[in-house]
Amino acid sequence: MTMMTRFLMSASAALALAAPAMAQEFSLRFQSSDPSGNPNFVLQQGWAADVAEKSGGRIAIDLMPVESIVAHNETQDAIATGILDGHVTDLSYFSGKDPAFGLMGNPVGAWSDPEQMLDFVENGGGAELLNQIMNPYGLQFIGATTPGLEALVSAVPLDGVDDLAGVKIRAPEGLVQSVFAAAGAAPVNLPGSEVFTSLDKKVIDAADYSVLSTNQAQGLNEVAPHPVYPGFHSMPLVEISMNKAKWDALPEDLQQVMTQSVRDFARVQVAALAEADAAAVAEAEAGGTITIHDWPAEERAKFRAIAMGEWEKVASQSPAAQQVYDALTAYLTEKGLVQ
Repeated sequence: MTMMTRFLMSASAALALAAPAMAQEFSLRFQSSDPSGNPNFVLQQGWAADVAEKSGGRIAIDLMPVESIVAHNETQDAIATGILDGHVTDLSYFSGKDPAFGLMGNPVGAWSDPEQMLDFVENGGGAELLNQIMNPYGLQFIGATTPGLEALVSAVPLDGVDDLAGVKIRAPEGLVQSVFAAAGAAPVNLPGSEVFTSLDKKVIDAADYSVLSTNQAQGLNEVAPHPVYPGFHSMPLVEISMNKAKWDALPEDLQQVMTQSVRDFARVQVAALAEADAAAVAEAEAGGTITIHDWPAEERAKFRAIAMGEWEKVASQSPAAQQVYDALTAYLTEKGLVQ
């Protein structure tokens, strides 16, 4: 039985027992940035059930899939105006409003483990900073999770920063491209639908794509059998936020329920993804189809130092982005993650 299945079963069972305990006081409508049936959306549904259980049935969250009410990049405005009560979404979708959202949402190269990011948010001042930035937009940041640290897909062996020199790598426009370019690679802008064919035809050497289990399921490791895992470059921050006025209207005990539920959910999602990745690695290695490349700490720190130069450019674009840059670099320095 997988971690996801255990979580959903326990949340559903607890909800069935807890629902009659107290009358529903708050009905909240949230929209996800994931489609119905997506594994991440299924886990998010478990989170909504867990909120109902932890609140004794006092909070009911109607969680809807992406585009149900508004476009994925319009949920922030919809929450501020009361069309939605909250969302579960990639923070970087709102970088057009302020580059701070993009830098905080995916500071390329910052994290080598989901726990590092979650610790920054929960204990390193990240949550407080996000609320400083988000409150003026009418939103309250509750907590963060992540769809996982992406494994770099590669057809060539990559064991450190120097090996990136001249490598043609598919990377989305923006910070991901600029960081890889600064590290010596040759970024190529391609849609996700063309990654497999481009690797197979050797149009590109590597690709920023997804977590290892997804890459494996889609056959990418068959044409690019040298994944860097755990990854070193990209891990999106998925925020769970809601309308600030409605948050302020919640009793303190229910605010605590919401905050703790997100923390618990983040650990469930991270564990489920780690379980899926471990199974994919075992399957691939048993078949002799891939060679895992796990970068040592010093190489990850080199890449992070290069990335920080690109973060600094983003920081100059707004006061809030500068605050994010200062907080990130202070945390990474304190934890010894930069040289």
